[in-house]
Amino acid sequence: MGQTPFIEVNQAIVESGGVDLNACMQCGLCAAVCPWREVAGEFLPRLMIRQGQLGLEGYESDDVLFGCTTCNKCVINCPREVDIIGVMRAMRSLVVESGGAPETLKAVLGSCHANGNPWSEPREKRMAWSEGLEVPAFTPDKEHLLFVCCTSCYEQRSQKIARSLVELLNRAGVSYGVLGPEQNCCGESVRKIGDEALFQKLAKANLEMFQAHGVKKIITTSPHCLQTFSRDYPALGGEYQVIHSSQLLAELAAAGRLPLSASDGRKVAYHDPCYLGRHGGVFDPPRAAISACGVQVVELEREKEFSLCCGGGGGRVWMETPPEQRFSLLRVQEAAAAGAQVLATACPYCVSLLEDSRKTAGLEDLRIMEISELLAENLG
Repeated sequence: MGQTPFIEVNQAIVESGGVDLNACMQCGLCAAVCPWREVAGEFLPRLMIRQGQLGLEGYESDDVLFGCTTCNKCVINCPREVDIIGVMRAMRSLVVESGGAPETLKAVLGSCHANGNPWSEPREKRMAWSEGLEVPAFTPDKEHLLFVCCTSCYEQRSQKIARSLVELLNRAGVSYGVLGPEQNCCGESVRKIGDEALFQKLAKANLEMFQAHGVKKIITTSPHCLQTFSRDYPALGGEYQVIHSSQLLAELAAAGRLPLSASDGRKVAYHDPCYLGRHGGVFDPPRAAISACGVQVVELEREKEFSLCCGGGGGRVWMETPPEQRFSLLRVQEAAAAGAQVLATACPYCVSLLEDSRKTAGLEDLRIMEISELLAENLG
């Protein structure tokens, strides 16, 4: 039996911010590059938008609407430049407002409301990652605020990223400080999940905190924070000079401020994170930072603008995905096939998912490392 179109749904999506919904003419070029094709044969962007255009039941499902990782491949491949992620966000907002978000994401949103982070951890433990390290507090005389993302504050594997970065910043004599428990989640994933009101709440709290402390320059450990501070916060009145840690490390290495051994010799492949690469346009600095260690850089088959998504964006890092449908599993297999001994990346989400898939694939000889970890391991 066929479904009956429900035009009111179309109108609601447009009014919620999905103004490009009806600009899509179903050419299918978005579906051609969607990473879900490689693991499940699905054509998510095209299906999601078509169901939304017609108001058909099913677009709101976990597998369709909340399957999108916001990797941005569909957007850069669209001949009409449709803001597909913006449409998706509007569609999700309708679902979230009606209480229909996936259960795991409800927990994420609830924790952000109560604790200022998505990991269901108390605010007071936000600086637990820094135990035993010399990490200065941010004061007006410091040049940079180091904004350590929630994942690297609370997730055990990711804490090593923040610790390595601090070691490098200290050795290079960078003027920086942190704000600790005052800090809230940047809100990037919250906004992509579809809770706009919560994003506004988190952003407002951070903006007020930044203003009170005189923050002008920010170092982020996550490309997702970079995206939010540089593209979303300016619309709310927050103009800052924002740099990702991999960009800063490349500058420090080039200036000779990091005493790197430059004789590592290992074969290192670099995985371009979606939010640093396709979203942010940052491709060369991470590679320059890696090369400063004297490693043999191995390019993967899918790299730069065509890099394969790890599967963690758009809130998917907190959702369960069957092993056989994980993009990250394809990625670690690709790195191993290229002869890489290390698969390096520049995003906490990527590290987490690639690490899990490395174990699933039984690739004992392949190490997953964030760039900060690789450089810290090569300090003289």
